[in-house]
Amino acid sequence: MTVVSTTLAPFSVPALAVVDAVRGRRRLPLARLILFGIWWCWIEVIGLVSALGMWVAGRARDGDLHYRLMSWWAGALMWGMGTALGRRPQLQGLEHLATGRAIVLSRHASLADSLLSAWSIATTARLRPRYVLKRELLWDPCLDVVGLRIPNHFLARAVDDNAAELEALRELARDLGERDVVVIFAEGTRANPVKRARALERIAERSPERAARMSELRHLLPPRPAGSVALVEADPENDLVSAWHVGFEGMDTFGGIISSLTSGVPAFRFVVTRHDRESVPTGPGFADWLDARWLEMDSEVDRALRQENDSA
Repeated sequence: MTVVSTTLAPFSVPALAVVDAVRGRRRLPLARLILFGIWWCWIEVIGLVSALGMWVAGRARDGDLHYRLMSWWAGALMWGMGTALGRRPQLQGLEHLATGRAIVLSRHASLADSLLSAWSIATTARLRPRYVLKRELLWDPCLDVVGLRIPNHFLARAVDDNAAELEALRELARDLGERDVVVIFAEGTRANPVKRARALERIAERSPERAARMSELRHLLPPRPAGSVALVEADPENDLVSAWHVGFEGMDTFGGIISSLTSGVPAFRFVVTRHDRESVPTGPGFADWLDARWLEMDSEVDRALRQENDSA
């Protein structure tokens, strides 16, 4: 892909720029997107060659070295994305990531917001994140190689018995060091209005009260507590960090990405808040605590988007 896309770039980029111009898209979204795609391919190649070099040198199990590679990979991709979209990422609440030993509970809105979290946590805060990701992401070459050399769990979502998956999450959250955090996207999938309506319908079948409470959500999906509960149960010393972001709304599909490239996007902001473990209830009360944090984050996202629209 890298060889083909780079070789064809002198022809494909001008051709797509002409298509954009004919359609009246002054920001040239198709041309920007293919340039970012070529950039992504080169970052993947460099990452794979680096991983190969580590293996040849007998350092395939060197966690620090692989986390440095991950930090570079996330930073390079965010630079390319920020250039394509015309915005630079921001991390708010860096002081809440001054140390590890925490579980990061993050919203999920697009195909790329996991990259924003990696840039914030690994590249900017210099922590060592352990991710809970869907298994389909192993199609990404660097995630398939480097992501399996450092502690991560690629979740099989379509299973009848999730006991083994939950135990893997508990193992992931045990024995965290001072620079280690676990990151989970508690909603389980990217948020959009259709998915939100379906999620609320399923919740209403089991708990009408919770469905009524979570129907106030405008941007986030109701969290699925099972994975978060497993992580929290693993170690009573780990703090909790709630994380929300803006800048990726509507970018959960290819059409949404093109639309964002056409019209521009709000600033990429990743905002974190740390919760001391003593303030977090255990047992059945944790699910209610998680819902309350999600409602708070939804309000913050709504306020940030309104401010962005007012200033546009």
